[in-house]
This record gives sequence, structure tokens and C-alpha cells, in this order.
Amino acid sequence: MKIPVCEPEACAPDVAALNRDCRCITLDATRLKAALETDPRTGSLHRLILETRPHLFASLPVFLARDHIAQMRAVVRAAEAVIALPGYRRIALARAPQVAKRDPGPRGVFLSYDFHLGPDGPRLIEINTNAGGALLNAVLARVQRACCAEIEPFFIAPGDGNIDKEELFLAMFRAEWQRRHGSDPLRRVAIVDDDPQSQYLWPEFELFRRLFERAGYEAVIADARALVWSDGRLSHDGGPIDLVYNRTTDFYFEQPAHAALRAAYLHGAAAVTPHPHAYALYADKRNLVALSAAASLAAMGASSAVIGELAARVPRAVEVNEMNAADLWTNRRRLFFKPSMGYGSRATYRGDKLTRRVWEEIVAAGSYIAQERVEPSGRRVLIGNELIDLKVDLRCYVYAGEIQLVAARLYQGQTTNFRTPGGGFAPVFTAVP
Repeated sequence: MKIPVCEPEACAPDVAALNRDCRCITLDATRLKAALETDPRTGSLHRLILETRPHLFASLPVFLARDHIAQMRAVVRAAEAVIALPGYRRIALARAPQVAKRDPGPRGVFLSYDFHLGPDGPRLIEINTNAGGALLNAVLARVQRACCAEIEPFFIAPGDGNIDKEELFLAMFRAEWQRRHGSDPLRRVAIVDDDPQSQYLWPEFELFRRLFERAGYEAVIADARALVWSDGRLSHDGGPIDLVYNRTTDFYFEQPAHAALRAAYLHGAAAVTPHPHAYALYADKRNLVALSAAASLAAMGASSAVIGELAARVPRAVEVNEMNAADLWTNRRRLFFKPSMGYGSRATYRGDKLTRRVWEEIVAAGSYIAQERVEPSGRRVLIGNELIDLKVDLRCYVYAGEIQLVAARLYQGQTTNFRTPGGGFAPVFTAVP
């Protein structure tokens, strides 16, 4: 028997019930198509996503309580307070390569604070730089609609009292430029990655190019290998580059293909954002060790309020080494293991899935942390006639210590992915104040 897609009586007024039982389809497919539709140079991004990235956007939204948002905001502000401390910065930068030690001016766009929603509220599982998906999620949020009266109290759509996210993002990039180049005019922006068209989030690069051009800037999507450093200038295809929106995952610009990008960054010839300095301060997973240890935070000079906030919301983490390897192996079932410079869930392992061979490789690598595992919350979706429970990761896109956008990623398996039917990026709805 086919289960109805929308059962208003299932939309009980609490988030746990909504995430379990509400199957209201809030996505306005016509508006989404219009938002992603034809550009003469690129064709339809809507068709590209449907044909080659069918699991980029989830089929249902995720619901959060206002308290969850407030708790995540408090964690972000507490972490930012610690990261500003001289003692913290000395430790984080001491283990970073020379390229990361100098503050270049820009803060770094699109930090992501990623959370799992545990029984006692959100817990911070990691911080990342150059997090993808912000503009895709802004588009996704903009094309939602309340499909029944029962979920309207939880429905906040951008434009209904909220700042327009695209304008917010543009203001962020302008602020990054001004922090490096003051009142000089910003003319040309490059969205840079390795072989950009092969990247899974390439449609977002196109959305950013269009956004920059609508704002009056020349914008190009550039392969990092096509950048040229000459006579103290960074250029692409014969034209100078003023600002680089950096999407590469060579976080310290160590690969030969990124020599021009590294030179421009070190000489301050272009505003590069995000950048190695931000990565060292935020995204090296070893930073989670300090952020989760009350004694370390106190030694750095963190306030008691900040220490209490982080102690409650950041799972305990330790560096893996030969001295603690035996204990960590014994307790592995309640731990998650991450490489210090990992990204995109690569080479990460749930402890209960570890083999002895992989464990020996982790210990030998000398670059892993072990983190207390926080099981993700769930979202029940309808696939065909079958109800499936998907896992939920929450992502806060952050700039200058403030949350710009909250989105979710739905998935099955050990880590987030874009291969799960019904999964992908999902909008987050919260109760209207």
C-alpha cells in the first residue's frame, strides 16, 4: 500500500516527531528549476544536477528547535573566543608550515561548524574551511514552501524577515577584499579548484560565477594550474585576478600545481580566501583536542563560561600515538578516528568498524585523532513505498563568528556522502519566534 507523501496529522508540533513522521514535500520544483536554469554559456544546471547528481538535494527538510540553533550559535561564539586567544594561536600555528604562520588579512569565507544532534542537544564534531554547498543551500532554501498548515509554525523561508543570503555572501567577499586591499576597486574574481568541471560541486561554481557577475564583477572559474604568477601579479587567461575564491583541498598550497596561487598568497598580490592561515587555526583536526579539554582551555586563558560551553558541546578528542594506542583500541567502539588534515570524510573510521590492519596503519601514520563518537540524529524519508531512516549532519556556515546559514546533509553509511537515495543537502526549518 502506498503511503501518502503528505499526512498533516503526522506533523506533530515537536521536532523529533516531525523528523520521524512528517513527509511533507516542501520543495517547489518549478522554482528550483527556474533558479538553476539556462545561462547561454553553461546551459541548464537543473538538468545537469538531475542527470549526473541525482542525490545532491534531499527529498525532505530537517526540523530543529529554536533551542538547537541557539546552542549551536553559543558553541560557535565560544570556539571563536578560544581561537582568538594568543595561547591557542601559538599552539595551532607552531605545528603548521611556514606558509600558514602569517595573518594575510582576510578571515576566510565559508567556515563550517558541523554538528550531530545528540540526546542532549547539538555536539560539535569538526570545523572545516572552504566548506562547499552554501550557495546551493541558499538556493534550495529559497524555493521551499509550506505544504500544510501543521508545519507552518516551523517554516522560516529566506526573504520572510531574513537577510537575503546571496547579498550576505557578496558582502562577505567584499569584506574579505577590503581587509586586504582597503578601498581599491575589486574588478575580477576567480573561483579556483583543480579541474573544476570534474568536481562534484561544480554546479555551485557556476552559481557563484553568475552571482559575482550580477554584482558587477568579472568572474571566471579557473583550474589552479592555469593561474600565472608573473611580475608580482596573479593572472588567468591574460587578465589580472584580484580575489581568489579558493576551493582547492591542498590546504597549505604544497603541490606544484598551486605554485602560482601560493606565490600570490605569500606576496599579498591577491586576496585569497579561504587560506592556509585559517586552515591552521580552524580546520586541523588536532585543534579539537584543545577545544574539548577543560584543562587546556583554562591554561590558555579561556573564561569559565567558554570552558563550560565547550565542555558540554565538544566531544572529547585525543591524538593517537604509540603510548595510548592500546587503550584506544580497547575502547574503539565508542570512538571515531580522523586524520588531522582530512576532509570530505576521507580516511575516517568508526571504531566499531576498524580492522586490526587498518588500526595499525592509523597508529603508524602518527596523524590521527580519536574522538568520542556522537551518533547522528535521524530523518525518516519515503523512497518508493518504503520508509528509510537516514542520518543527519548539521552544517553551520560561519563568517566572522556569526552563523550565516544552517543546512543539513542526509545520508546512509559511516560518513556523509551524496550517493544515498532521498539524501543530500536538505533545508533546515525552525520554529518562528
